Amino acid sequence: MGDSESMGTVHDLLEHHGKRVALQAGHPREVVEAAAAYMSDEESGLGFAYSGWAQCALPLKKLQPDARWEIATDRVRLVVEPGLRLASGSIDGPMEHVGVPYGAHARLILLYLQTEALRTGRREVELGTSLRDWLSRIGVSYGGTTGRSVRDQAERISRCRLTFHIQGTGSSSALVNQTIVDKALFIQTPERGVQGQLSLETAKLSEGFYEQLQKHPVPLEEAAIRALNNNPAALDCYIWLTYRLHVLRSDRLVTWAALKKQFGSSYRELFHFKPRFTQSLQLASAVYPGAKVQVLDEGVVLQPSSSPVRKLIGAK
Repeated sequence: MGDSESMGTVHDLLEHHGKRVALQAGHPREVVEAAAAYMSDEESGLGFAYSGWAQCALPLKKLQPDARWEIATDRVRLVVEPGLRLASGSIDGPMEHVGVPYGAHARLILLYLQTEALRTGRREVELGTSLRDWLSRIGVSYGGTTGRSVRDQAERISRCRLTFHIQGTGSSSALVNQTIVDKALFIQTPERGVQGQLSLETAKLSEGFYEQLQKHPVPLEEAAIRALNNNPAALDCYIWLTYRLHVLRSDRLVTWAALKKQFGSSYRELFHFKPRFTQSLQLASAVYPGAKVQVLDEGVVLQPSSSPVRKLIGAK
């Protein structure tokens, strides 16, 4: 990606000439497809995420079951510890780790929980049909392999314990030892014995997490989430851009070293990370037409941009 104007061009080309011309102009197919899906989306829903997720995200890929996830940026540190469950039907039997949540489905479940909690003004969120309907609305067919993945990530979310350490001005505050939910999304059934059978009825966000979500929500467009629903790296980048760009008063350079620290901890070398992040940035910008960013040798320049949800909430 060259700069912000190149992304403006892909939207202009799609609007006036269509996909074929946009592809002929040299834009990557997945960027053209994401931009086209976003632009043709007639739904007008809003989603919400806690601002901490815009600064530190969950892992993209599966870790070892007993491995904890830790990531730190200049102002925020996130630690996610995997939860435990009974490894056998016996209450006095051994316990096993279920692993920390990861990937696209974990992010989508969390977005649903946070969005519904703010929409209803209640910590308790209905699951079951409501969750399946929401997943369907954002283009995720619930069933088969996908259904198993969603249930697995729901259990991981239910059992894990997270800490957001947030560095304030001259002081430090933290969500210490907070579960994301107070009430688990699963129940133990005698028939199944070992594994947690998901009830998918209700989940209750923990008080600490819910309070932080109310104080620091980041509004997102469902159309954008829908276009990126299978790409966790692009989702992370989109949430980051929506959090950062519209509040800027001047250009801000984010160095490649800082970007790798936030988004590329799984990459050993910077030269491996840079093309992957640039690709995620292109996809995120494809569903945020007002995003103004420039990719330079030194890093990425963020520029003051219009709100990503302007057309939905009338932001100026």
